[in-house]
Amino acid sequence: MRQYVLKRLLLMVPTLLLVSIIVFSLTRLIPGDVVVLMFEEKAYGKDLEALRAQLGLDKPLYIQYSTWLGRVVQGDLGESLWTKRPVMEEIRRRLLVSVELGIMAIVVALCLALPIGVFSAIRQDTVQDYAARSTAILGLSVPGFWMATLVIVMPSIWFGWAPPLQFTAYNQNLWQHLSQFIAPAIILGIASGASIMRLTRALMLEVLRQDYIRTAWAKGLRERRVVLKHAFKNAMIPVITIVGIQIAQVASGTVIMETIFGLPGMGRFLVDAIYQRDYPVVQGVNLLIAAIIVGVNLLVDVTYAYFDPRIRYQ
Repeated sequence: MRQYVLKRLLLMVPTLLLVSIIVFSLTRLIPGDVVVLMFEEKAYGKDLEALRAQLGLDKPLYIQYSTWLGRVVQGDLGESLWTKRPVMEEIRRRLLVSVELGIMAIVVALCLALPIGVFSAIRQDTVQDYAARSTAILGLSVPGFWMATLVIVMPSIWFGWAPPLQFTAYNQNLWQHLSQFIAPAIILGIASGASIMRLTRALMLEVLRQDYIRTAWAKGLRERRVVLKHAFKNAMIPVITIVGIQIAQVASGTVIMETIFGLPGMGRFLVDAIYQRDYPVVQGVNLLIAAIIVGVNLLVDVTYAYFDPRIRYQ
């Protein structure tokens, strides 16, 4: 196990290196020039070339990339072009918000998807099964930004109430702080849970047709024991994979939810940085998100051994 984890950690290096190259290149393809934008905003200086040299943008791209990568290796993601604050410090202030929203969304997805998927499988082709499958398709089909807009607009029209859009820190009011995550977490959780539910149902149906399950039924074991102890655990390995993929989807979905619901997380920070052509921020946030996703995939692979003791990492 230790050797396997070490190899996977070493494989993360070329993966993140490739991500850094892609992110660095794509940020330079964003239409517009940050120097011109800052000059128009009269943020710094009055001379374009002097400002470009001050920001280090007058050098060739390969030199800019090597300089930035050298700082990243040392744990320094650079400084924001606008605020002159370290990018890591800016991310640290916003990371907790995004992590909190992501965890709540995944919890909602699992709490909805796993029980419904199992129930739909053991009640195959019943009214409950058709209702669950139809709901899952609806959750996959409806865009999250549309649901978020309805959650904000419709209650205000019908009931004169709208979800809180002004962020409240946990040390100010804990309940109000948690309540502002409920709506976006449910919206993100429904979209992710729909995929997990459909896969759980399909895998449970496959496992329930196995000979050892028929043997368990023939022994007179209770339905709860057969389903949870024998079938559910064996069906979970592919589900763990899709959960890891859904974490990446939730990470991308937080960008939209944080923007709509006014949450000061990394997603909203990234959108603002793109509008301002703040290259170090865009690069740093994307690289950090990629590192989190790669780390989660490693954790998912290691988790396989718990659900299937036959898996060995040699």
